[in-house]
Amino acid sequence: MSGIIVVFDFDKTIVDCDSDNWVIDGLGFTDLFNQLLPTMPWNTLMDKLMLEMHAQGKTIGEIKEVLHRIPIHPRVIPAIKAAHALGCDLRIVSDANLFFIETILEHLGIKEYFSEINTNPGYVSEEGRLRILPYHDFNKAPHGCALCPPNMCKGLIIERIQDSLSNNGDENKRIIYLGDGSGDYCPSLRLRERDFMMPRKNFPVWDLICKDPLLLKAEIHPWSDGQELEQVLLQLINKINSLDDESSQQFISSDCKMQTLSVTAHEALPKVLPKPTSQSGAVASPPQARAQIRNNGRKLPLRVLAVLSPRPPHVPRQPYLHLLPLSSQHCLSTLNSYVKF
Repeated sequence: MSGIIVVFDFDKTIVDCDSDNWVIDGLGFTDLFNQLLPTMPWNTLMDKLMLEMHAQGKTIGEIKEVLHRIPIHPRVIPAIKAAHALGCDLRIVSDANLFFIETILEHLGIKEYFSEINTNPGYVSEEGRLRILPYHDFNKAPHGCALCPPNMCKGLIIERIQDSLSNNGDENKRIIYLGDGSGDYCPSLRLRERDFMMPRKNFPVWDLICKDPLLLKAEIHPWSDGQELEQVLLQLINKINSLDDESSQQFISSDCKMQTLSVTAHEALPKVLPKPTSQSGAVASPPQARAQIRNNGRKLPLRVLAVLSPRPPHVPRQPYLHLLPLSSQHCLSTLNSYVKF
């Protein structure tokens, strides 16, 4: 498992349209939707329309059939599968509803790739009609965010994910967030410097970010369609994994008490150190200061251990340096095996 959590919006990010509108239009309720839209919040309106559909004889099977036809870019599913194969933890944060999302993901065969779906509850009631409820019960406990619709603040969901990472000791994990709508702006502001925001170009969240990109701490990597989503996402995942690999290679034990000195390819070794001699007394070639060596086929940076002061002149043998890869964990107790007199 890599240290990456990829958070997807759903509508116009995974699928290429708004799933609510797709169902409303597909079942012939567009006029009623437009009539009721000014009178109530969107989430409440969707529940009202599901009641009306049920009253007019529309079945759950018909709703699923419409959802199975929802458009999706052909490169989105391969992108999801590739991100999962690279060890990423995939999650969804969406202002759609659970019934629509799960129906579509199951039909596409990718539901099992997601560890978590955060969205408005949607379920079939005992009466056989679809109920759609708000993620946040705004009548009892408003979320208080002025940037988000009353039924869902995605920023609070991102904060919950971040808190869970800290509580589990995974605060170094990075988040990649993909979204398109104005509701994706709030979570983008809550990402950290080590995180990445992938807004869809020329969509509401992109317009909001462009007003003042400096408000975001995360790196911004836009995309325009499913093909570019795949390219940008996989490039970011590979970039993060490479950075994390380099960081782990440069780790040295905090228990080690020896002072270290970094050596680059253009820096000479300290001139005060005489050339070492072999046991036969012949002058040996000093180790070359290189920035990298190969260890099991991989390049590793070097550090030079600090060397103790040379012994008095009457001592025949002289100190020499021993170059160590950064990934080695050598402590003070093993100093004599690397610095000899």
